[in-house]
Amino acid sequence: MQALTSMRRGRGFPLVLVHGYLAGGAIWSDQIDHFQRTFDVIAPDLPGFAGSRNIVAPESISGFATAIRDHLDDLGVERFHLLGHSMGGMVVQHMAKIAGQRIGKLVLYGTGPVGLLPDRFETIERSRQRLQEDGLSATADRIAATWFVDGSAAPGFELCRHLAAQTTSSAALACLNAWETWDGTAALADIDNPTLVLWGDRDRSYGWSQPEALWRGIRNASLAVVPGCGHAVHLENRALFNQIVEGFLTGSEPKKAAVGNAGEPLVAALG
Repeated sequence: MQALTSMRRGRGFPLVLVHGYLAGGAIWSDQIDHFQRTFDVIAPDLPGFAGSRNIVAPESISGFATAIRDHLDDLGVERFHLLGHSMGGMVVQHMAKIAGQRIGKLVLYGTGPVGLLPDRFETIERSRQRLQEDGLSATADRIAATWFVDGSAAPGFELCRHLAAQTTSSAALACLNAWETWDGTAALADIDNPTLVLWGDRDRSYGWSQPEALWRGIRNASLAVVPGCGHAVHLENRALFNQIVEGFLTGSEPKKAAVGNAGEPLVAALG
């Protein structure tokens, strides 16, 4: 099988950053610049995306997870911290299932344990229809705009648009199919790695029920909720995102939030 491409910089304990739908490793450019001072940062392009677009995308989350695991094997990386965003968060949850002993700390960002995305701005079937009717470019622009509070006017939108243009149409469809058949809920109780669940409170892709299920379902999970951000916290509030993740990875991670009488976590505003 053709090898995945990835961006890699820095020295230290490896930190692997897994991107989400219609993106690529370059979506982490600011994080690579920041974390390379402390970590050996590796940001792969998933099959069908960016530099790996010539590789056929699997139609299963397990297929993507296996591709990342095999890529790390090829790089000679045995142990690593692991961060996944959105669909990448599904991928790293499955990696925790098949290679949990290799993972130091786990960051589940803007993601959840259910691939059907019950609170998403539109159904997966509707995205599939729009992709086939409108084409990849128009669909990517429309979807990427929902990731930001300021929509297409957000500073990070053009980067998302650029990376989406490098995705193959077949990969875009394969991912939607992969989501529909994936449910990681039952596996949450088996995740032993120290885990950070990070979520923007105005995320239109993953409603609160998804990060809440991760936070409550993983025994060693901490929670960070960033106010005033959508699905792309790492692009909307780069400094705060980097601070939260760095604090968790280096040992000063946040604790579980208190729970009120109604069962909702009481999360202090950050920033």
